[in-house]
Amino acid sequence: MTAFHHPRRHRIAVLVRQGVLPMELALVHQLFALATDRDGSPLYEVLTCAAPPGPVRTTADFTLHVEHGPDALAEADTVFVPASDEDYDPAPEAVLTEPMAAALARVPAHARIASICTGAFVLAGAGLLDGKRATTHWNAAARFERLFPSVALDPDVLYVDEGTVLTSAGEASGIDLCLHLIRTDHGAALANDVARRAVVPAHRDGGQAQFIRQAVPEPQRSSTARARAWALEHLDEELTLRALAARESMSVRTFTRRFRDEMGLSPLRWLTRQRVERARQLLEETDLPIDQVAVDAGFGTAASMRQHLRAVLGTSPSAYRNTFHPGPRAAAS
Repeated sequence: MTAFHHPRRHRIAVLVRQGVLPMELALVHQLFALATDRDGSPLYEVLTCAAPPGPVRTTADFTLHVEHGPDALAEADTVFVPASDEDYDPAPEAVLTEPMAAALARVPAHARIASICTGAFVLAGAGLLDGKRATTHWNAAARFERLFPSVALDPDVLYVDEGTVLTSAGEASGIDLCLHLIRTDHGAALANDVARRAVVPAHRDGGQAQFIRQAVPEPQRSSTARARAWALEHLDEELTLRALAARESMSVRTFTRRFRDEMGLSPLRWLTRQRVERARQLLEETDLPIDQVAVDAGFGTAASMRQHLRAVLGTSPSAYRNTFHPGPRAAAS
Protein backbone atom coordinates (compact mmCIF):
# COMPACT_ATOMS: atom_id res chain seq x y z
CA MET A 1 0.00 0.00 0.00
CA THR A 2 1.33 3.46 -0.90
CA ALA A 3 2.37 5.63 2.04
CA PHE A 4 0.17 8.61 2.78
CA HIS A 5 2.78 11.33 3.02
CA HIS A 6 6.07 12.64 1.73
CA PRO A 7 8.29 12.95 4.84
CA ARG A 8 9.35 16.53 4.08
CA ARG A 9 5.87 17.93 3.64
CA HIS A 10 3.52 19.41 6.19
CA ARG A 11 0.59 17.02 6.41
CA ILE A 12 -2.93 18.40 6.09
CA ALA A 13 -6.08 16.32 6.44
CA VAL A 14 -9.50 17.70 5.50
CA LEU A 15 -12.20 15.86 7.46
CA VAL A 16 -15.42 16.03 5.46
CA ARG A 17 -18.97 15.04 6.38
CA GLN A 18 -22.14 14.27 4.48
CA GLY A 19 -23.43 17.47 2.92
CA VAL A 20 -20.00 19.07 2.63
CA LEU A 21 -19.74 22.42 0.83
CA PRO A 22 -17.50 21.70 -2.20
CA MET A 23 -15.84 25.11 -2.27
CA GLU A 24 -14.60 24.73 1.29
CA LEU A 25 -12.93 21.42 0.51
CA ALA A 26 -11.47 22.63 -2.79
CA LEU A 27 -9.98 25.86 -1.47
CA VAL A 28 -7.81 24.00 1.04
CA HIS A 29 -6.43 21.73 -1.67
CA GLN A 30 -5.94 24.57 -4.14
CA LEU A 31 -4.19 27.09 -1.91
CA PHE A 32 -1.81 24.75 -0.14
CA ALA A 33 -0.92 23.09 -3.48
CA LEU A 34 0.32 26.48 -4.69
CA ALA A 35 2.78 26.76 -1.77
CA THR A 36 6.12 25.50 -3.09
CA ASP A 37 9.77 26.00 -2.22
CA ARG A 38 12.37 27.63 -4.48
CA ASP A 39 12.78 24.40 -6.43
CA GLY A 40 9.05 24.12 -7.03
CA SER A 41 8.62 21.24 -4.60
CA PRO A 42 5.33 21.19 -2.66
CA LEU A 43 5.57 22.29 0.96
CA TYR A 44 2.26 20.67 1.92
CA GLU A 45 0.42 17.45 1.21
CA VAL A 46 -3.37 17.56 1.50
CA LEU A 47 -5.59 14.52 1.96
CA THR A 48 -9.35 14.27 2.19
CA CYS A 49 -10.76 11.85 4.74
CA ALA A 50 -14.17 10.91 6.09
CA ALA A 51 -15.66 8.86 8.91
CA PRO A 52 -16.35 6.41 7.39
CA PRO A 53 -14.61 6.63 3.98
CA GLY A 54 -16.61 6.10 0.82
CA PRO A 55 -19.32 8.15 -0.90
CA VAL A 56 -19.85 11.59 0.62
CA ARG A 57 -22.80 13.73 -0.45
CA THR A 58 -22.12 17.39 -1.29
CA THR A 59 -24.45 20.36 -1.48
CA ALA A 60 -23.97 20.32 -5.26
CA ASP A 61 -25.19 17.80 -7.83
CA PHE A 62 -22.27 15.41 -7.40
CA THR A 63 -20.96 12.96 -4.82
CA LEU A 64 -17.37 12.61 -3.65
CA HIS A 65 -15.61 9.30 -3.27
CA VAL A 66 -13.33 9.70 -0.26
CA GLU A 67 -10.62 7.06 -0.12
CA HIS A 68 -9.09 7.82 3.27
CA GLY A 69 -10.69 7.18 6.63
CA PRO A 70 -9.97 8.61 10.11
CA ASP A 71 -6.59 6.85 10.21
CA ALA A 72 -5.25 9.69 8.03
CA LEU A 73 -5.87 12.08 10.93
CA ALA A 74 -3.32 10.30 13.11
CA GLU A 75 -0.52 11.49 10.82
CA ALA A 76 -1.75 15.05 10.29
CA ASP A 77 0.04 18.24 11.27
CA THR A 78 -3.04 20.33 10.47
CA VAL A 79 -6.69 19.25 10.28
CA PHE A 80 -9.45 21.21 8.56
CA VAL A 81 -13.15 20.70 9.29
CA PRO A 82 -15.27 22.40 6.59
CA ALA A 83 -18.97 23.14 6.90
CA SER A 84 -21.79 20.73 6.15
CA ASP A 85 -25.50 21.24 5.65
CA GLU A 86 -25.86 19.06 8.76
CA ASP A 87 -24.69 22.05 10.79
CA TYR A 88 -28.09 23.67 10.23
CA ASP A 89 -29.93 20.84 11.97
CA PRO A 90 -31.46 22.39 15.10
CA ALA A 91 -30.92 19.20 17.13
CA PRO A 92 -27.88 19.57 19.45
CA GLU A 93 -26.92 15.92 18.96
CA ALA A 94 -26.35 16.63 15.26
CA VAL A 95 -23.48 18.98 16.10
CA LEU A 96 -20.98 16.22 16.89
CA THR A 97 -21.83 12.66 15.86
CA GLU A 98 -20.12 9.66 17.44
CA PRO A 99 -18.08 8.89 14.27
CA MET A 100 -16.84 12.48 14.14
CA ALA A 101 -15.96 12.47 17.84
CA ALA A 102 -14.02 9.23 17.38
CA ALA A 103 -12.26 10.65 14.33
CA LEU A 104 -11.18 13.83 16.11
CA ALA A 105 -9.83 11.75 18.97
CA ARG A 106 -7.21 10.43 16.53
CA VAL A 107 -5.75 13.89 15.87
CA PRO A 108 -2.25 14.18 17.43
CA ALA A 109 -1.84 16.57 20.35
CA HIS A 110 0.66 18.71 18.41
CA ALA A 111 -1.59 19.21 15.38
CA ARG A 112 -3.47 22.38 14.51
CA ILE A 113 -7.22 22.02 14.04
CA ALA A 114 -9.04 24.60 11.91
CA SER A 115 -12.67 25.03 10.93
CA ILE A 116 -14.24 26.77 7.98
CA CYS A 117 -17.64 28.43 8.40
CA THR A 118 -20.00 26.32 10.54
CA GLY A 119 -17.35 23.64 10.93
CA ALA A 120 -16.77 25.55 14.17
CA PHE A 121 -19.84 23.76 15.59
CA VAL A 122 -17.94 20.48 15.40
CA LEU A 123 -14.88 21.89 17.14
CA ALA A 124 -17.05 23.44 19.84
CA GLY A 125 -19.03 20.22 20.25
CA ALA A 126 -15.75 18.38 20.85
CA GLY A 127 -14.81 20.87 23.58
CA LEU A 128 -11.85 22.22 21.62
CA LEU A 129 -13.07 25.81 21.86
CA ASP A 130 -14.01 25.94 25.56
CA GLY A 131 -12.67 29.13 27.09
CA LYS A 132 -11.27 30.29 23.74
CA ARG A 133 -12.17 32.94 21.19
CA ALA A 134 -13.76 31.65 18.01
CA THR A 135 -15.84 32.73 15.07
CA THR A 136 -18.34 31.22 12.65
CA HIS A 137 -20.67 32.47 9.96
CA TRP A 138 -22.61 35.49 11.18
CA ASN A 139 -25.91 33.86 10.21
CA ALA A 140 -25.23 30.98 12.63
CA ALA A 141 -23.79 33.08 15.46
CA ALA A 142 -26.94 33.25 17.61
CA ARG A 143 -27.42 29.48 17.56
CA PHE A 144 -23.74 28.93 18.25
CA GLU A 145 -23.87 31.16 21.32
CA ARG A 146 -26.92 29.30 22.64
CA LEU A 147 -25.28 25.90 22.23
CA PHE A 148 -21.79 26.84 23.42
CA PRO A 149 -21.87 29.58 26.07
CA SER A 150 -18.37 28.63 27.24
CA VAL A 151 -16.89 29.82 23.92
CA ALA A 152 -16.03 33.51 23.47
CA LEU A 153 -17.65 33.92 20.07
CA ASP A 154 -16.61 36.93 17.99
CA PRO A 155 -19.01 37.07 15.02
CA ASP A 156 -17.40 40.21 13.58
CA VAL A 157 -14.02 38.85 12.46
CA LEU A 158 -12.95 36.84 9.42
CA TYR A 159 -10.91 34.31 11.40
CA VAL A 160 -9.52 33.67 14.87
CA ASP A 161 -6.13 32.12 15.63
CA GLU A 162 -5.90 30.58 19.11
CA GLY A 163 -2.64 28.77 18.44
CA THR A 164 -3.48 25.13 17.83
CA VAL A 165 -7.19 25.83 17.23
CA LEU A 166 -8.36 28.19 14.50
CA THR A 167 -11.80 29.14 13.20
CA SER A 168 -12.97 31.11 10.17
CA ALA A 169 -16.22 32.84 9.34
CA GLY A 170 -17.52 31.74 5.94
CA GLU A 171 -16.42 30.08 2.72
CA ALA A 172 -14.24 32.96 1.50
CA SER A 173 -12.88 33.41 5.01
CA GLY A 174 -11.46 29.92 4.63
CA ILE A 175 -9.17 31.44 1.99
CA ASP A 176 -8.09 34.10 4.48
CA LEU A 177 -7.35 31.42 7.05
CA CYS A 178 -5.34 29.24 4.64
CA LEU A 179 -3.22 32.21 3.61
CA HIS A 180 -2.76 33.11 7.27
CA LEU A 181 -1.41 29.62 7.98
CA ILE A 182 0.93 29.72 4.97
CA ARG A 183 2.10 33.15 6.15
CA THR A 184 2.66 31.79 9.66
CA ASP A 185 4.58 28.76 8.39
CA HIS A 186 6.65 30.31 5.62
CA GLY A 187 6.36 34.10 5.74
CA ALA A 188 4.44 36.85 4.00
CA ALA A 189 6.35 36.62 0.70
CA LEU A 190 5.19 33.06 0.02
CA ALA A 191 1.63 33.78 1.18
CA ASN A 192 1.53 36.79 -1.14
CA ASP A 193 2.80 34.67 -4.01
CA VAL A 194 0.12 32.05 -3.38
CA ALA A 195 -2.51 34.79 -3.28
CA ARG A 196 -1.29 36.26 -6.56
CA ARG A 197 -1.37 32.87 -8.28
CA ALA A 198 -4.87 32.21 -6.96
CA VAL A 199 -5.93 35.79 -7.86
CA VAL A 200 -7.25 36.52 -4.36
CA PRO A 201 -6.32 39.25 -1.85
CA ALA A 202 -3.31 38.35 0.27
CA HIS A 203 -5.00 39.97 3.25
CA ARG A 204 -8.52 41.32 3.66
CA ASP A 205 -9.16 44.08 6.14
CA GLY A 206 -12.16 44.34 8.38
CA GLY A 207 -14.58 41.66 9.48
CA GLN A 208 -17.94 40.09 8.79
CA ALA A 209 -19.76 43.32 9.55
CA GLN A 210 -19.00 44.53 6.05
CA PHE A 211 -20.97 41.60 4.58
CA ILE A 212 -24.07 41.80 6.77
CA ARG A 213 -27.04 43.57 5.22
CA GLN A 214 -27.76 46.79 7.08
CA ALA A 215 -31.28 48.02 7.82
CA VAL A 216 -30.40 51.46 6.40
CA PRO A 217 -28.11 51.51 3.32
CA GLU A 218 -24.98 53.60 3.58
CA PRO A 219 -24.90 56.64 1.27
CA GLN A 220 -22.66 56.59 -1.78
CA ARG A 221 -20.27 59.12 -0.22
CA SER A 222 -19.43 56.75 2.62
CA SER A 223 -16.38 55.23 0.89
CA THR A 224 -13.05 55.73 2.64
CA ALA A 225 -11.09 54.02 -0.13
CA ARG A 226 -9.18 57.17 -1.18
CA ALA A 227 -7.95 57.77 2.35
CA ARG A 228 -6.85 54.16 2.70
CA ALA A 229 -4.98 54.21 -0.61
CA TRP A 230 -3.26 57.46 0.38
CA ALA A 231 -2.33 56.07 3.79
CA LEU A 232 -0.66 53.03 2.23
CA GLU A 233 1.58 55.38 0.24
CA HIS A 234 2.53 57.35 3.37
CA LEU A 235 2.89 54.71 6.10
CA ASP A 236 6.30 56.08 7.04
CA GLU A 237 4.76 59.44 7.95
CA GLU A 238 2.79 60.52 11.00
CA LEU A 239 -0.81 59.84 10.00
CA THR A 240 -3.56 61.42 12.07
CA LEU A 241 -7.30 60.89 11.96
CA ARG A 242 -7.66 64.54 10.94
CA ALA A 243 -5.34 64.03 7.94
CA LEU A 244 -7.16 60.87 6.85
CA ALA A 245 -10.57 62.48 7.20
CA ALA A 246 -9.41 65.44 5.15
CA ARG A 247 -8.67 63.12 2.20
CA GLU A 248 -12.41 62.36 2.08
CA SER A 249 -13.55 65.89 3.01
CA MET A 250 -15.21 64.56 6.14
CA SER A 251 -15.16 65.46 9.80
CA VAL A 252 -13.10 63.16 12.03
CA ARG A 253 -16.26 61.85 13.66
CA THR A 254 -17.98 61.04 10.37
CA PHE A 255 -14.84 59.52 8.87
CA THR A 256 -14.25 57.30 11.92
CA ARG A 257 -17.85 56.05 11.87
CA ARG A 258 -17.88 55.34 8.15
CA PHE A 259 -14.45 53.71 8.25
CA ARG A 260 -15.60 51.33 10.97
CA ASP A 261 -18.83 50.58 9.07
CA GLU A 262 -16.85 49.69 5.94
CA MET A 263 -13.81 47.95 7.38
CA GLY A 264 -15.08 46.51 10.64
CA LEU A 265 -12.31 48.12 12.71
CA SER A 266 -11.08 51.58 13.67
CA PRO A 267 -8.79 53.63 11.39
CA LEU A 268 -5.93 53.50 13.91
CA ARG A 269 -6.18 49.74 14.30
CA TRP A 270 -6.22 49.38 10.51
CA LEU A 271 -3.10 51.55 10.26
CA THR A 272 -1.28 49.39 12.79
CA ARG A 273 -2.12 46.26 10.79
CA GLN A 274 -0.82 47.83 7.58
CA ARG A 275 2.40 48.89 9.30
CA VAL A 276 2.93 45.40 10.67
CA GLU A 277 2.52 44.01 7.15
CA ARG A 278 4.97 46.59 5.77
CA ALA A 279 7.48 45.68 8.49
CA ARG A 280 7.11 41.99 7.65
CA GLN A 281 7.76 42.71 3.99
CA LEU A 282 10.87 44.76 4.73
CA LEU A 283 12.22 42.20 7.20
CA GLU A 284 11.76 39.41 4.66
CA GLU A 285 12.85 41.14 1.47
CA THR A 286 15.56 43.65 2.51
CA ASP A 287 18.70 43.81 4.62
CA LEU A 288 17.80 47.17 6.13
CA PRO A 289 18.78 47.55 9.79
CA ILE A 290 15.96 46.99 12.26
CA ASP A 291 15.92 50.69 13.19
CA GLN A 292 15.42 51.68 9.54
CA VAL A 293 12.68 49.09 9.04
CA ALA A 294 10.86 50.63 12.02
CA VAL A 295 11.08 54.10 10.45
CA ASP A 296 10.04 52.97 6.96
CA ALA A 297 7.09 51.00 8.31
CA GLY A 298 5.88 53.99 10.29
CA PHE A 299 6.60 52.78 13.82
CA GLY A 300 9.29 55.40 14.39
CA THR A 301 11.45 53.37 16.75
CA ALA A 302 12.60 49.77 16.94
CA ALA A 303 11.10 49.52 20.42
CA SER A 304 7.66 50.48 19.14
CA MET A 305 7.89 48.07 16.22
CA ARG A 306 9.08 45.29 18.51
CA GLN A 307 6.06 45.83 20.77
CA HIS A 308 3.57 45.70 17.89
CA LEU A 309 5.16 42.69 16.16
CA ARG A 310 5.22 40.75 19.38
CA ALA A 311 1.53 41.56 19.97
CA VAL A 312 0.53 40.49 16.46
CA LEU A 313 3.07 37.81 15.51
CA GLY A 314 4.27 36.63 18.90
CA THR A 315 7.92 37.21 17.97
CA SER A 316 10.57 39.92 17.69
CA PRO A 317 11.71 41.63 14.46
CA SER A 318 15.11 39.92 14.68
CA ALA A 319 13.61 36.48 15.21
CA TYR A 320 11.13 37.03 12.37
CA ARG A 321 13.93 38.02 9.99
CA ASN A 322 16.05 35.04 11.03
CA THR A 323 13.13 32.74 10.21
CA PHE A 324 11.85 34.22 6.96
CA HIS A 325 14.65 36.21 5.31
CA PRO A 326 15.90 34.08 2.38
CA GLY A 327 19.38 35.61 2.11
CA PRO A 328 22.20 36.73 4.39
CA ARG A 329 20.92 38.08 7.68
CA ALA A 330 21.24 41.76 8.34
CA ALA A 331 22.62 42.89 11.65
CA ALA A 332 19.84 43.05 14.23
CA SER A 333 19.49 45.72 16.81
